[in-house]
Amino acid sequence: MTHKIAVLPGDGIGTEITEQAVRVITALGLDLDLHTAAVGGAAFDLHGSPLPSATLELAQNSAAILFGAVGDWKYDALPRESRPEQAILGLRKALGLFANLRPAILYPQLANASSLKPEVVSGLDILIVRELTGDIYFGQPRGVRQVEEGPFKGEQQGFDTMHYAETEVRRIAHVAFQAAQKRGKKLCSVDKANVLETSQFWRDIMIKVANEYPDVTLSHMYVDNAAMQLVRAPKAFDVIVTGNLFGDILSDEAAMLTGSIGMLPSASLNSSNQGLYEPSHGSAPDIAGQNIANPLATILSAAMMLRYSLNEAAQADRIESAVQAVLEQGLRTADIYESGTSKVSTSQMGDAVLKALK
Repeated sequence: MTHKIAVLPGDGIGTEITEQAVRVITALGLDLDLHTAAVGGAAFDLHGSPLPSATLELAQNSAAILFGAVGDWKYDALPRESRPEQAILGLRKALGLFANLRPAILYPQLANASSLKPEVVSGLDILIVRELTGDIYFGQPRGVRQVEEGPFKGEQQGFDTMHYAETEVRRIAHVAFQAAQKRGKKLCSVDKANVLETSQFWRDIMIKVANEYPDVTLSHMYVDNAAMQLVRAPKAFDVIVTGNLFGDILSDEAAMLTGSIGMLPSASLNSSNQGLYEPSHGSAPDIAGQNIANPLATILSAAMMLRYSLNEAAQADRIESAVQAVLEQGLRTADIYESGTSKVSTSQMGDAVLKALK
């Protein structure tokens, strides 16, 4: 079966890390139909839009999207709708990519790379399920207006709207409960129900959906406490489900427990399991073009693509085993380097994974 894949490298280190992931999946011997297109700042430079219609059409007609990263300081002065980051938001919305899966796994070989004590994080393996197309990021109305009454009358005021529809909460709840069923059967729903009406609504629906999954233990935690517990006792969690805003913050926090955000993949799925796969880190323009970025998060994202969208679980296992083997050999890019290991470049890490595959 031919798998059509849109490859969108983007900006900064996106091109370098995506190149290594493409090398790896090409070496698997699968029938892949790869199409590369510009996105983000690179697309704005070429077409005047961070998400040109041709790129969007390619993404919509592909089984999966392998995404690099977007963003660069030189675009910060552009109007918001023209900035590189609008590309990823546009893709999420247009493709209905409502479920973001972000695993945070501490590989045994990297226990000393974490900022926490090894005994606190050793063996860490958690999954954050983040709702991705609702919440305050997409809520309307939003903008800037003049205050008409109250102590700030006459002043300019920025405002955004947080809201969720029941369907949005239910569908992400099912994704999270089903993920928990395949793991440790523990699900923690994170909200701010003591303050926000939206969060109380979220919590009420989570409790209702839990009745359909009696084998999964559901707990609740306020987001500020969850942020603290991720640092204090991260291994107490198994699967965390939360909204777009809280998930954005908590998933980055969880990433750093593993020693480097350069190690963490992510998947964003719609109801048809069409997905966008990208590393959890950004475009890092300060190190772009230097061949020092860590490509493993992107390579592992490609493994998630094989597992979730292409139904090639055995091939995904091959990639993940190859990454483990490379780490066991002591090879490290600069972000995870420590004394006693061997520092390698982006392309050398890609070479090592390819060799381990064979």
